[in-house]
Parts: sequence; structure tokens; C-alpha cells
Amino acid sequence: MKKIYKILLGIVVFFFILLVSIPLLFQDKVMNLVKTTINNNVNAKVDFSDSNLSLLRNFPNASVQLSNLTVINNAPFEGDTLVYSKEVNLALKLTELFKASSEQLNIKSFTIDDALVNVLVDKKGNANYDIAKPSETEETKDEEPSTFGLSINSYAINNATIKYNDEQGKLNLELTELNHSGSGDFSQSNTELDTQTSTLVSFGMDGNSYAKNQKIELDAILGMDLTNMKFSFLKNEAKLNNLPLVFDGFVKVNEKNQEVDINFKTPSSDFKNFLGLIPEAYTKSIAGVSTTGNFSVNGKVNGIIDDKHIPKLDISMKSNNASFKYPDLPKSVQNINIDAQIKNTTGKTENTFVTINGLSFKIDQDTFSGKGNIYNLTTNPKVNASLKGVLNLANINKAYPINLENELSGILKADLYTEFDMKALENNTLSRIKNNGKMEVSDFVFSSEDVVNPLHIKNTVVNFTPGTVSLTKFDATTGKSDLNATGTLKNLLGFLLSDKKLRGNFKLNSNNFYVSDFMQENPETIENEDDSKKDTPSESLKIPAFLDCAVSANAQTVYYDNLILKNVRGTLLLKDEKAILQNMNAGIFNGQIALNGEVNTQQKKPTFDMKLGIKSFDIAQSFTSLDLLQSISPIAGAMNGKLNSDIDLAGSLNDDFTPNLASVSGKALAELLTTSINPQKTKALSLLNDKLSFIDLSKLDLSDIKTHLSFKEGKVVVKPFDLKYKDIGITVGGSHGFDKTMSYNVTLNVPAKYLGNEAQGLLSKLSAKDQQNITVPVTANITGNMTNPSVKTDLSSSVTKLSQKLVQQQKDKLVNNAIGGLFGNKKKDSTSTTNKKEETVKKVTDVLGGLFGKKKKKQQKDTVK
Repeated sequence: MKKIYKILLGIVVFFFILLVSIPLLFQDKVMNLVKTTINNNVNAKVDFSDSNLSLLRNFPNASVQLSNLTVINNAPFEGDTLVYSKEVNLALKLTELFKASSEQLNIKSFTIDDALVNVLVDKKGNANYDIAKPSETEETKDEEPSTFGLSINSYAINNATIKYNDEQGKLNLELTELNHSGSGDFSQSNTELDTQTSTLVSFGMDGNSYAKNQKIELDAILGMDLTNMKFSFLKNEAKLNNLPLVFDGFVKVNEKNQEVDINFKTPSSDFKNFLGLIPEAYTKSIAGVSTTGNFSVNGKVNGIIDDKHIPKLDISMKSNNASFKYPDLPKSVQNINIDAQIKNTTGKTENTFVTINGLSFKIDQDTFSGKGNIYNLTTNPKVNASLKGVLNLANINKAYPINLENELSGILKADLYTEFDMKALENNTLSRIKNNGKMEVSDFVFSSEDVVNPLHIKNTVVNFTPGTVSLTKFDATTGKSDLNATGTLKNLLGFLLSDKKLRGNFKLNSNNFYVSDFMQENPETIENEDDSKKDTPSESLKIPAFLDCAVSANAQTVYYDNLILKNVRGTLLLKDEKAILQNMNAGIFNGQIALNGEVNTQQKKPTFDMKLGIKSFDIAQSFTSLDLLQSISPIAGAMNGKLNSDIDLAGSLNDDFTPNLASVSGKALAELLTTSINPQKTKALSLLNDKLSFIDLSKLDLSDIKTHLSFKEGKVVVKPFDLKYKDIGITVGGSHGFDKTMSYNVTLNVPAKYLGNEAQGLLSKLSAKDQQNITVPVTANITGNMTNPSVKTDLSSSVTKLSQKLVQQQKDKLVNNAIGGLFGNKKKDSTSTTNKKEETVKKVTDVLGGLFGKKKKKQQKDTVK
């Protein structure tokens, strides 16, 4: 007996080793064969990072596991991922692995986990899921049909995402958090498939979103007639969000079309059905809500689906005198009446229409109602609608648990009617656009994380006419600022519902306008600025392309940072992604400023081009407060007085809309009025003042001085200009950079009497009149930068210059006198004249010889003797 046990144990061990070793021995060959076979039959690249063939995991069934399965498209979608799955598992009997291709394959189960399916259809109609390679051999009439069959006991798709993007049809469909499972026998021509499905659905068309994360649950038993390709709904329950639906009918797939015949309805008429239709993300649980009245949905979809037809539709939603109240809220919503239909009686898409015969509700004593119709949904949608009622906005949160970041308050009154078709909006055909009515909002408070202070609208009135929306009153405050506006908007519906620009004209008035009430700093953004730049490309603000508006502004006082502007008036045009300033005038720095120009955001990097007219600016105030003026003329900070200037500026803007100084170019004409200077306020002037003992820069007369400046690529060039200090003429010119570097030349024509004792000794040989007229040029070079300047002069060589100048003047004077004696003297006494002429000729000969070095050596010797 013991021997038998040993034999049996040996057999078990043998089979166990065999079960373990077979996959190890043949796994790579099997998987490579599978991978090669698949890739040879599809126009895509199929791959997986790992595979596992096991005979033990689901014994007595074989188990196949694939990890990181991918299907990558070839052209025309080359490189796009059609399918990715983190894991695919397949369980089947061991004997199924050795069946011929003509025999039925029986699969116990398969699962697909964490899959992403990305379906694309391009503008030409090419689909990336069409990856099957065409057969290389044509089918013959004598060829026997395949006897291959497939039996699946159960399958599951867990946590999948399916994306469908159709560029040709302009459709977007996305299923997220998809979980689907089912069981059935696919080998039978007539069978039942038991399925459970849950997912979140998002749907968009023509760039518009019609559904976002709508939750759908479906438990369905499908009767499958695979011979006739007819699928019947036998027992089915569905939920749209929390709205329950039951339905029956069938879908039949024909060779050229599909037949649909489905009926659905709500299983009860409880008004909670309507509350369940709203996604939970926008409300709370409806479990404890008390309701009265009814709500029902009934629908029928039947007909043919092909390229030219859709099923006929008859869907209705109705509620009569209903109400609801949440247990933890103080108010209820009453007198709810809903009567809406979606219909199509012909099966042609253009004949689909929506009718809202009535929609009304009441909160406290406020009643709000509306009705409308939409026809020709797919061709030229035609809309007519009306709204009428009064609504206390503060009561919305008290009756319905909507998740708002900020509480609403204020009274809304509306009495509006509109009628239009989309082509009329696109072509601005006013005869087919009918807007009439009025809307008024009072005591409305709006607050958000995007605004610094809450906006308090005391009263605003908007009137609607066929072509224009008129803002007849707007009285509001925010922070310390007050706003009063009127204006008109044209083509508002065309902007909202079609690709049209928003055109308008407004007048804005304010007694006190604080810019800080509309701007806020984000410390977190500033702290993480460097990190964010590494991760994401910076993007500048852009003026919306859809704006075509003019704003005429009039503000008594505008406060911006440390600046106070008085009587600000002008026009701002917003058009073609530009902000254009026209005749903008303001009082500032005890003077006036006029601005004309534009900010252009059409390109990736915004630019500006401005003309500034400055009149009677207080120099000390303006150059201390404005960085731009400091950069143009940093030395002006040491001046006191008035300034007139015309400045032309152009360049690019940083992401925060401040000028990029390195890019600024332009020119300026500056005129100084009754101006004095304090050299001690600027290190360069202080050093220059110390270097020149004969001048006191604080006593310079700068009145009526005009100078021209030009700037480009961060460098300012000052054209030489002249000024006067007592009897000293001064010429100044040079350049400096916005980086504070500088290179200036100051040339002074200094009277010789200021050059010290040595110069006085030279001057003593001249007459008093000549002494007054003798000047010597002294040059000062100012280099370095504003904080560490260097001042060098050639004052030490001034005496040498004076000596050279005096010698030259004596030579010139002597020659002139000699020539004058030769040609300009009148005759008085012939004898004396003859003697004097002989002496003069001799002197001229001596002088000319001395000047030009042509005396003879013999004469020199005679002179010595």
C-alpha cells in the first residue's frame, strides 16, 4: 500500500512539474507566435510589455495574462494610440489551446482592466479603428463557409475610458469610469446576454457642450438573434443620473441600415424623478426631500437609421402643480409646471423640433415663467422664446441646495421676448431678428475669487430692441471706486450664438476710480514663479478678438499705485486684439499729459506704440515716480522746475503688460522751464562740480533749454545742446543705457582768467580788452554707471592750451598788422612814409621768415655779430 501511495504521489508530482514546466518551456514561443500572427493581420502595431501563460492560476483552465497591451496606428494616424490596456486576462480550458481554427473556441472568461480607447475620424472620413488588412485572396463560390464558433461564459471591462472624436461630423463623445460586464453563449444563434453597465457620459457637437459627466447606469438582458442580427431588450432598468427609466423594444442591424423601435418611461410619476435628473454635483441627496405633484417622462423612438434618416421621435416631459422642499432649507419651490416635447415626425434630421409650452415656478411671492420653441435644429435653427417674472436671487440658495462659491443677492425683473434664426444672426439680417423687452437688476452683489472687492450694483436697466441692447442705467460701487455707465451693444445674440464680434459703445463716468480695486497680487504665484516657468510656457494676456467696442471715459480722480490723476478723459477702442487710446488727457504732477497710441496683442508677444504729450510737469515729482522717465533721463532726478516734452515710444511688453525696457525705441523733445539743479542728488554731477572749482552747478540757468533724445535697444542718445553759466559756454552730449551705464562729454569754453596764477601771468602781456576775450576749452568725460560714476577732465593741460592760443593770437595779430601796413596806410609825408615803409618791410620780412623758417644762415650770423 505504501508503494502505491508513492507511485500516486510521484504521478501527482510529475503532473505538477509538467503543469509548471510547459508554460515555462513554450510561453515565449506561444506569445511571439500570437504577437506575430496579430501584427500580420492588422494595419497597426500590437505589442505588450509582458505576458504570462499559466496552467495553475485557474486550474483546470489555462490562463493567459498580457500586461501593458498597446495598439499603435500606422498612417494616416501614425503614432496615435488606438488602444491601451494595463492588463488583459483570458481563461480557457487547456484543450482549447490545441483546437483547429475551424472548431469552436470556448472561453470561460476574459477581463480588460484600465483601458483607454481613443477613436479618431479625420476630416476626410478616415477612421483609426479601421485596421483590418484586406484579404489577399478573393472568395470563390465553391469555398465552404467557416465553421468557427465562439463561446464566452463571462467578460468584464473595468475602469475604462472611451474617447470618440469625429472631425468630419464635428462630434465629441467621452465615456469615463466605464464598467461593463456580461455573460452569455455567443456560439448559439439565439441566446441571451445579461449585462451591467455604468459610466459618465460627456457629449459635444460643433464646439458646444451638451452633456458633461452625466451618470448612466443600465442593467439589461438582451435577446440576441445572431442569424437576423436582431437585439431585443427583454428586461431593462436604467438611470440617467438619479432619474429611473424602464424600456423595451429592439435594434436590428441590416446590411444598409439599422431598424430601431424603443419605448421608455419613468416607472412612477413622483416629482422626485425630476430632481433626480439633475447631476449630484450640482445638488444634494434627494432622499429626504418632500414633494407634491407629479413628473413623468414618456418616449418613443422608432424608424430607420442610415445616411439620410434618423428614427422618429416623440419624447415628452410633464409636471403639474408640483412642489419640493429640502428638509434643511427654509423655503420651498411651488407651483412648478413643466410641459416640454422633443419631436420628429418624418425621420429627417432637419424636422426635429423642441417645444416648451410652459415652464414656471414660484418662490415666496415671486413667480418666474417662460416658454419657447426651436425648429430646424440641424439646418437653420429658428428660435422664439419669452421670459417674464420677478426673482429674489437670495432665495435660490434658501430653496435649492445649489453649490455656489458666493451667495447671491438682489432682485431680478425680466420681461423679454426674442425671435430669430441662426442665418439671420450670421448675416445680421435685422428684419428676422426680433428682440423686445426689459431686464432690471437692483441691489445685486457679485463676489468671486477673481475680483478684489465685491461689486455692488445699486441699479441697472437693460432694454432690448431688434438690433441693439441698451444699457440705460448702471450704478455700482466696488471697494472705494464708483462707476456709472450707459451704452449700447449690437449683435449680442450673434456673439452668443454665432461666430460674430461683440460691437458696442459705452460711456463710463467715475468720481473716484482706484485701480487697486480691480487688480490683485497673488503671493503664491509670485513665490512659485520660477518653478512655473520651468513647467509651463509663459503666455501673455490677450485682448479678445471678438471685441469691437468703444469706451468713452471720464473720471474726476484716478488713483494708481502712488500716482493721482485728475480729470481723466479720453476714448478707449478695443478692436482686432488691440487697445487703442485716443485723446486721453489727464492732470498729473502739477501739469498735463496727453496719450495717443495702441497696445497690440495680435502676436505672441504684445507690443505698444505710444505718443505722450507732457506739459508743465513738475520734474522732481514725475522723475521720482515714473520708472520710464527715470530710465530716459536719470539725471533729471536732481532737477527742480517744469518740463514740456513730446515722447514717441514703441516696444514690446512683458507678460504683466509692463514695458520691456530693452526693447523700447523712440525719440523725445524735452524743454526745461524755470529749472534749477541740485548736483548733490546725483553722484555724477556732484563729482563734476567738485572737479571744476570755477563753476557752481547749482547756479546753472536751465531755463528754455531744448534737447533732442533718441532711444533704441536700451540705449538713450542725447543730441548735444548748449547752456550758459555766467560767461562760460557749455555744450553737453552723450548717451546712457537703461542698465544705468553712461558716457557723456561736457565741453566748457572757460575764460582764461579762471585758470589760476600761471594763466594770469600769461594774460598780463595782453591788453585788458584782449584778456576778456581769451577762452580755453575744458572737456569733462563722465563714464561708468549712475551709482559708481567716473569723471575725468583735461583741466591740468589748460595752461598749455592757453599758451598755445596766446602765441597763435600774437602771430595772427602781427601778420594782420604787417599786411595792413603794407596795403592799408594812407600817404601823409613822403619822406617819413618812405622811411616807415622800409622799416615795416623789414619787420614783415623778419616775421614771415620766423614764421615759415626761411631766414638765411648768413643773415643770422650778421645779426649775431
